[in-house]
Amino acid sequence: MKRISKPVVLLRHALIVCTIIVSTIGGVGSGMAADKHPKATLVYEHALPNVPGKSIKAVLVEYGPGDASSAHTHPKSAFIYATVLEGAIRTSVNNGPVVIYRAGQNFSETPGDRHTVDENASKTEPAKLLAVFVVDTDEKELLTALEK
Repeated sequence: MKRISKPVVLLRHALIVCTIIVSTIGGVGSGMAADKHPKATLVYEHALPNVPGKSIKAVLVEYGPGDASSAHTHPKSAFIYATVLEGAIRTSVNNGPVVIYRAGQNFSETPGDRHTVDENASKTEPAKLLAVFVVDTDEKELLTALEK
């Protein structure tokens, strides 16, 4: 039997300890990811000239791995058309069935809908969604959290 030198044994022990530490940190990080919220950026806004008082507003929603929004509504005047640009989004409207939409797929929300599930379907990959609102021009808040 070949004898292993002391430095090699110490190196192996150090690698095992580092692996355990990185695994532990990774576990904490993924638990934290579920508490993160997606980033929403208004990327387009234009008054509709043939519909006085209405505008079209587009919001790019970027979900990190595991990101989720709390349950919410949108303005009562809002009709929303959403397209998944990247990754996959898990969603439920009005406590209906949870559906996963993938890149290229779309869905809509009508005025007064309650968005009860809104999250990245992946814990490891990002996702992007473009939400296009037809909404009263004076609406500034496009999302209101539902009380628990």
